[in-house]
Amino acid sequence: MIKKLLKFILKLFLGFIALTVFWVLLYKFVPVPYTPLMAIRSLEGTEGNQTQHDWVSIDEISPYLQLAVICSEDQSFLNHNGFDRKAIEKALENNEKGKKLRGGSTISQQTAKNVFLWPGRTWIRKGLETYFTLLIETLWSKERILEVYLNSIEMGKGVYGAEAASQYWFKKPAKSLKAENAAAIAAILPNPRSYSANPPGPYVSKRIQWIVRQMRYYGPFKLEKTQPKQSLKK
Repeated sequence: MIKKLLKFILKLFLGFIALTVFWVLLYKFVPVPYTPLMAIRSLEGTEGNQTQHDWVSIDEISPYLQLAVICSEDQSFLNHNGFDRKAIEKALENNEKGKKLRGGSTISQQTAKNVFLWPGRTWIRKGLETYFTLLIETLWSKERILEVYLNSIEMGKGVYGAEAASQYWFKKPAKSLKAENAAAIAAILPNPRSYSANPPGPYVSKRIQWIVRQMRYYGPFKLEKTQPKQSLKK
């Protein structure tokens, strides 16, 4: 009986590995049409309007927006293997001191969470996030991770991805975003359902100024070759 149970568990485990690897490999080549978060928001009925989401290739997304999200969300993106140890340690330190809770999630982790999982802070969800982060870092290029990230994250109420956000906030395609437009969208990512990119409130305005400074410091952006000059402090 125990032997049969162990065989069954092993089959389930191997099946899970095969299914998830296939899923990640599929999204390496095809656009992500819908995410669990989109489904959850839709079921909650909190979107107000219909979900806005238009997939575009990374070539159709302004380099300014690519740079803005890296400067605001994960300045070590090009160098880490999916996890930023220093950011995690800093987040834990702040949380232990009772300061405002801050996450240490990288762009890779956020991509894994948004595309394959659901919101939450349970150990199971965090464990799966770690697993999917390792998969996409192994099977995808950095360019693909950033492309999926920019097409999938929430950028407003019912607004997902760079193209929909650009049209929603600035009435222009994502490829036409200038530096300050891109910084404004990046500035609302900590809470895109509460903050406004246009017009920005006092907090978002300060974030925009900070992000633009970081973008200037980082320098001209090209995903394959650009390396940060140093680790910058937020």
